[in-house]
Amino acid sequence: MKRGADQIALPLDWPQNNGESRFIVSDANREAFEHFRRWTMWPVRATILTGPRRSGRSLLARTFAERVGGRLIDQADRHDEEALFHAWNAAQDSGLPLVMVADEVPPLWIPALPDLRTRLAVTPVAEINQPDDQLFEALIQLMFADRGLHISQEALRFMTERLNREYWTAERAVEEVDRFAIAERARVTVPTIRRALSQAKMIGDAA
Repeated sequence: MKRGADQIALPLDWPQNNGESRFIVSDANREAFEHFRRWTMWPVRATILTGPRRSGRSLLARTFAERVGGRLIDQADRHDEEALFHAWNAAQDSGLPLVMVADEVPPLWIPALPDLRTRLAVTPVAEINQPDDQLFEALIQLMFADRGLHISQEALRFMTERLNREYWTAERAVEEVDRFAIAERARVTVPTIRRALSQAKMIGDAA
């Protein structure tokens, strides 16, 4: 039986705070999530986490690093290479893992520093993909809830069936609908959503 989107239970089933509970696990990010559960089996005490921006990659990395006493370096592919090299070595010496969040990963990420390039070549990579249907729907529902708005299943289905499956798209769509509803003093219904997204040119007029 296919598993639905679950609230995260981070390594190793630790209690969640409000920020951590915002990370929703689905097939789009489950492999990356499980990678952090199995961190004691990494070949080296470092990993690279990549994926689309707004995908929760920094949240996952930060939560993991805080819980196990490791270190997070965000935008690692833009970080000072010498500092990154020393951080990688320090992680091996201390046994406390280093998580590097990056837009690009080897072989596309090619450091100029040879010693860093060698170390990254043996560093495992975890990747978060664009949201699948279940995650996309859950994210939209969560974003509306953040604004104190309830969205019906019919309206939620209308959005998920018509929008591109991207994290940025979910955020923008909810913002456009909320702004439109406030301006029109309208409830968040299918007609309101259709008009808002059509006006924002996020869906066709005939959708």
